[in-house]
Amino acid sequence: MRGFKVLVLATAVAGCLAAAPPPAVAGVSIDIGVAPVCPYGYYDAAPYSCAPSGYYGPEWFSGDVFIGAGPWFHGPGNFRGNVNRSFHPDYGYRGPMPNRGERFDPAKRVDKEHFRGNEERDGRGHASEPRH
Repeated sequence: MRGFKVLVLATAVAGCLAAAPPPAVAGVSIDIGVAPVCPYGYYDAAPYSCAPSGYYGPEWFSGDVFIGAGPWFHGPGNFRGNVNRSFHPDYGYRGPMPNRGERFDPAKRVDKEHFRGNEERDGRGHASEPRH
């Protein structure tokens, strides 16, 4: 009789283990594709529309190349750069916007002397007041 009880218990344990779901695999990879080709950079939140000249400060560029924002950010982890959010549609901007693939026009570049930033961002969508 004791052997029968052990067999029933072993069968019950085996049944429970067989019914348990397989362990979940951690880590999800999402392919977001290539960064938008915008002459003066693109906003750091979906739908990643092209930003007009004057939105990003000079520190967001390496030469004439935008260092990226959002999922395509290529700056250092402690990067903070200034933006002029009055050029952002969420804050009332309704002016001209460049199209994806449009060419960079050096005459539209805003230099350090003429840039008027009013918000500091980290490239990953986080904002703070600018440092003075």
